[in-house]
Amino acid sequence: MTIKERYEGVLSQLAKEWPAADSELHFENAYQLLVAVMLSAQCTDKRVNQITPALFEAFPTPQKMAEASVDAIYLYIQSVSYALP
Repeated sequence: MTIKERYEGVLSQLAKEWPAADSELHFENAYQLLVAVMLSAQCTDKRVNQITPALFEAFPTPQKMAEASVDAIYLYIQSVSYALP
């Protein structure tokens, strides 16, 4: 069996087992999904969904977040992150 055949077999099995795989994270665009996924690595999706509305209101674009200080961002994510500013 080739790597390609194995790969196709895995994808076929996943499609059969989970035909409508979906995320529990709430997001409206790729930027929000990326941030939410990164935060969800530190806690539950439920917690991420609780803090991201305010986070994305304060930093609606990647540019706005990039312009913000670490301390400003940390105020919004401190309940999901173990890192200190």
